[in-house]
Amino acid sequence: MPESKASQLLSRASRLSTSVAKARTGRFTLGATAAGAAVAVIVAVAAGPWDSTGQRKAEADRAAASDGGRGTHHGHARVAAPSAPPVLAAPGASAPDPSTAALADVLDPLLNAPALGRRRSAVVLDAATGKRLFGKDADDAHIPASTTKLATATAALTALGPDHRLTTRTALEKDSGELVLIGGGDPTLTARKTNPYGAASLRTLADETAKRLKRDGTTSVTLTYDTSLYSGPLLHPIGPNENLAPVSALMADEGRLDGSDSGPASRQKDPAREAARKFAALLHARGIGTKGAIAPGKASGRAEDVAKVTSPPLSAVVERMLTHSDNDIAEALARQVAVADHERHDFDGAGRAVKKQLDKLGLPLTATHFADGSGLDRADKVTADLLTRILAAAASPERPELRPILTGLPVARFTGTLAHRYEDPADASGTGLVRAKTGTLTGVNTLAGTVVDADGRLLVFAFLTEGAPGWHTAEAGLDRLAAAVANCGCR
Repeated sequence: MPESKASQLLSRASRLSTSVAKARTGRFTLGATAAGAAVAVIVAVAAGPWDSTGQRKAEADRAAASDGGRGTHHGHARVAAPSAPPVLAAPGASAPDPSTAALADVLDPLLNAPALGRRRSAVVLDAATGKRLFGKDADDAHIPASTTKLATATAALTALGPDHRLTTRTALEKDSGELVLIGGGDPTLTARKTNPYGAASLRTLADETAKRLKRDGTTSVTLTYDTSLYSGPLLHPIGPNENLAPVSALMADEGRLDGSDSGPASRQKDPAREAARKFAALLHARGIGTKGAIAPGKASGRAEDVAKVTSPPLSAVVERMLTHSDNDIAEALARQVAVADHERHDFDGAGRAVKKQLDKLGLPLTATHFADGSGLDRADKVTADLLTRILAAAASPERPELRPILTGLPVARFTGTLAHRYEDPADASGTGLVRAKTGTLTGVNTLAGTVVDADGRLLVFAFLTEGAPGWHTAEAGLDRLAAAVANCGCR
């Protein structure tokens, strides 16, 4: 992380520590002191993302560090997600186990608040033992909204591995002189000059392609583009939407028209064609002309590879998806699971493939359904039990490949879709302590993540609600529940 950005986080931690120290609930005083919150942030700044062994290392060059992140009502990202505290490497093994009765005394009144709507479901698990410490309608299926992305991330990391990279390449049909730009389903591909995330660049691909063509004496080609990796409709069932571009195996900058890199934005109607058009312009600037119209095509088995660029590792892509609630990444990863699982490469096939991967992990799938990878589809159904079991698996030393699920979670009042939450005195005690994936659709509000409680025990939680009278008050209610878990020794 650049020094200036680290300084900003530390300065913010110092400012927030005062307000956190003053925060109280009606039933107990804070178990985590303001100094503890500040230290947690300092630890986060000092460390980088985790490697496959579960340890963090510096990878700030690819971490998200800009504004954005409103999937629907999610909020705006401010800085790259800081690392999880080191306690996650050995979750609460020696800390006392919370009392289920005491935890229920704290959570039941908060869960019954009218602001949470007519339906609500909740689970709190001990991450080390898997013991359920609190549950209310844990097996009821709910619309998960963007907490669906936890399932998508789990399936992708299981099917492909955290080191997997997605490739965009060019190939030349020798007989016809046709150059094919082949989409590999990389949702982070960029055509911009500035590339803060270490994403694969169309500019780099143009550089390498032009060098190779010139070396072989070629200065003019017919350019086509291949999106055949994916099948089915391009548009999500919700139709054109600023939260998601048409789902294509080839796109640059998520088809955004406004220069943003996360959150809602107007999108290109045909992102693959626009990516190919930009690539043609980049080739022209490098001395390679294009003949005729740019058109869709498909590389033959005889086409010779010319150049390629690869995405950041899947671990980094998953982290970015979760921190910013990136719907484009989520749909792309669901398709990649379908490709790996030999399902149809469309919305339905991706849903089946995600469920199959979760089943391989022995996760509870009763009443679940995945209609997409992002959670924008209201036909998605999950249980609070499933979400907490996913998080517990990600915390397990036996599943280091799932660790990016934890490290990608937004941090309360600091990063991603939680950057502008936990600002009310009633829930400020969760600042820096709650790490959670948010979910918001009209009438649907969800939150699932991790906390280290006042006694140092790593707990995972999921709170799902439907029918709330307003999204803002519902989010505040969920934040108070998570803050209560974080600050409750509950013995």
